[in-house]
Amino acid sequence: MKRILLTALAFLAFLTEASADDARTAYIKKYAPVAVKEMKRTGVPASITLAQGLLESNAGRSMLAVEGNNHFGVKCHKNWTGKTIHKDAEIKNECFRAYSNAEASFRDHSDFLRNGKRYDFLFELKKGDYKGWANGLKKAGYATDPAYPQKLIKLIEEYDLARFDTGKVIEAKTPAAVVEEAPAKVEEPVDNTVYSEVLDVSLTREVFKKNGAEYILARAGETYESIARNYRLFKHEILKYNGLNSLKPLQEGEIVYISPKR
Repeated sequence: MKRILLTALAFLAFLTEASADDARTAYIKKYAPVAVKEMKRTGVPASITLAQGLLESNAGRSMLAVEGNNHFGVKCHKNWTGKTIHKDAEIKNECFRAYSNAEASFRDHSDFLRNGKRYDFLFELKKGDYKGWANGLKKAGYATDPAYPQKLIKLIEEYDLARFDTGKVIEAKTPAAVVEEAPAKVEEPVDNTVYSEVLDVSLTREVFKKNGAEYILARAGETYESIARNYRLFKHEILKYNGLNSLKPLQEGEIVYISPKR
């Protein structure tokens, strides 16, 4: 009788794990295009976005995901003016952000990381370094779980999520099927724009290096704003790279840094 019970429990565990695997696979197939689009827009690796979504939302099955379309456990914080949903977490009846759809949650997650000062160092990591991102998220305080990096890395490697960091949407379990995405529309980072797409440095002019930082020489008529726009930088980034508190006029031939100093 004991043996039958153990066998039944093992079979139930197998079915549960199989069901979880199916849910994760379906989640990846559904949201991989969104994660890739967000990576092209903000620079957050698609593998990290998908792994966090899988973990934080239990593959889209958590209460926050089902009732509030919150796939990343992002809390309200002081600057949130949108919809909210409450759940007992680290504190009772804690406030979490709610969205009209899952895609809005993915977008806000990318923006949350891209514009959060404490996550700046993550965007300086080498492309494809998902382990660095996983450990960096924990270091920056995204989660309190000490095993958070290992959980993300396990999901990335178990489901080969790094394949999406190439910028292509590759169907799960069918490596030969590659779906090319149409180019995403670039959001121009003007003064009142909070977000922009992270692109490679333009090759149309000579880029120099000093102390590990890339810089260009200003041309006649250029401004910090126009250079930031051309190199898809935020206003605060161009200021930070050049040690400025506010924008100032540029002289022809003046050095303008377009990447952080190492």
